[in-house]
Amino acid sequence: MSGSVHITGLSELNGALMALERDLQRATRLATAQAAHMAEAAIKQMLTTSSHPKGTPTPSAPGEPPSLVTGTLRRSIKVTGPAPAGLGRWLAEVGPTAVYGRVQELGGTAGHGAELPPRPYVQPAYERLVASGAIRRAYYVAWAAAISH
Repeated sequence: MSGSVHITGLSELNGALMALERDLQRATRLATAQAAHMAEAAIKQMLTTSSHPKGTPTPSAPGEPPSLVTGTLRRSIKVTGPAPAGLGRWLAEVGPTAVYGRVQELGGTAGHGAELPPRPYVQPAYERLVASGAIRRAYYVAWAAAISH
């Protein structure tokens, strides 16, 4: 009886609902991990849109992602989690660990005192991923599988 539940009493209903909750929690954790890794890949892709040799003064245009020089910023993009975030929620974080990752994204004063314009790469990657529907599909597929088994 795939996709159906046969209930003969209150204790059976309670057990079936608890099993469904467990399966949906597992599916949500897995979909969150999948979405985080999709974001990681999308951010890394944004960091490959332009490049220049080390030591040459050819930065990307303000408003465009930073140019790839050594690859340190791209390699620093990491996923943390997913971890429980209360009330059936899961949290994963994706972003750079390189110390200059934030100033590249948002602009500001660099370590040597120079003012850098914003060169966003995290937010645009996330927005493209959301617009593509890929994150929504990851959750839909995970939840559908949890409900239908």
